[in-house]
Amino acid sequence: MKLQILQAIAFLGGVCLAIQAGFNAQLGTILKKSILASISTAIASALFGLLFLLLFFAKDIPGSQVIRQVPWYLWLVGGLFSVVGITAYYFTIPRLGIAKMISLGLCGQLIFSMIAGHFGWLNLPANPITLKKIIGVVTMAAGIILINSK
Repeated sequence: MKLQILQAIAFLGGVCLAIQAGFNAQLGTILKKSILASISTAIASALFGLLFLLLFFAKDIPGSQVIRQVPWYLWLVGGLFSVVGITAYYFTIPRLGIAKMISLGLCGQLIFSMIAGHFGWLNLPANPITLKKIIGVVTMAAGIILINSK
């Protein structure tokens, strides 16, 4: 797949997550419990994910032998970090505003991903930190400071 298409898909994913965070922050505010909005997201995600799987990828569903090879914790740990991260988003958006929250959240994602990539954490390919990447992170941090200033 062409790099530009992958980049557009990644950008669209970010837009979708910001929209989802805005709607579910409203839900968490109305329910007065951000965790209930996270649970709603998990249930809806599972249902829509199953629908997409059945509609577009039914012939590619892994067999029981492949499923048994997956370490048990990989079935759970993503959900743990998802509920913590998503609940933090829904809790902070009504208090900070969506632009501030998303900018701070992206900063956390970027810094952690650079460190994790540098050391090859999470069993992913190592991608060393370079001066160019450091300049990019500093520039983004400056943008976040500007977004969050009065």
